[in-house]
Amino acid sequence: MILDSQTILAFAIVCIGSYLLGSLNFALIISRTKRDDIRKYGSGNAGMTNVLRTYGKRDAVLTTIGDFGKLIVAVLFSRWLFAQWGIPFDAGYPAGLMVLLGHIYPLFFGFRGGKGAMTGIGVMFVLNPLVFAIVLGVFIPLTFVTKIVSLSSVLGAIAFPIVTCMVNHFQGKPLLADAIFSVIIGGIVILKHKENIKRLLNGTANKFGSQKK
Repeated sequence: MILDSQTILAFAIVCIGSYLLGSLNFALIISRTKRDDIRKYGSGNAGMTNVLRTYGKRDAVLTTIGDFGKLIVAVLFSRWLFAQWGIPFDAGYPAGLMVLLGHIYPLFFGFRGGKGAMTGIGVMFVLNPLVFAIVLGVFIPLTFVTKIVSLSSVLGAIAFPIVTCMVNHFQGKPLLADAIFSVIIGGIVILKHKENIKRLLNGTANKFGSQKK
């Protein structure tokens, strides 16, 4: 791929646009409609799990739909733009990465957002449905068995680049770029869960459906 002025412009549009979309953190948007701030409650995280604990199932579903939706729009638009401009690169990966960064560090909410677990799952779904299905096949049963969302999130983030490389290999797709972006995306999710990892190691992790102490 040649980095001419058009390609650089396309990358800039994709990265800036996707970051701004990612900054539309729906946990915070929903809490603002209540004249509230989800970050004052529970874990202090602006994400679906904390919304579920604080406001209930309806708002958790709306948060999930919103956060998945912004990702789908960003990835599909970015892929369309690159295709229209004849750029031979999957723009979905940088778009997904920038949405994730926007979700975690939202421009519109003081750079304090969520941990990116659900957005990371959305990245997998939009970029490669087969990778998503394989990782989710582990994520869902593990969540129901352990009732610890953070454990499933961390293991899913670790599995994401591994499964991506395996699927790309069997599908005959290029490995390098997808592997790099999937490692970065998975690594960010893991880093944002460092406190959860400490609680997991200490045996004090919060379980799904329980009130955070």
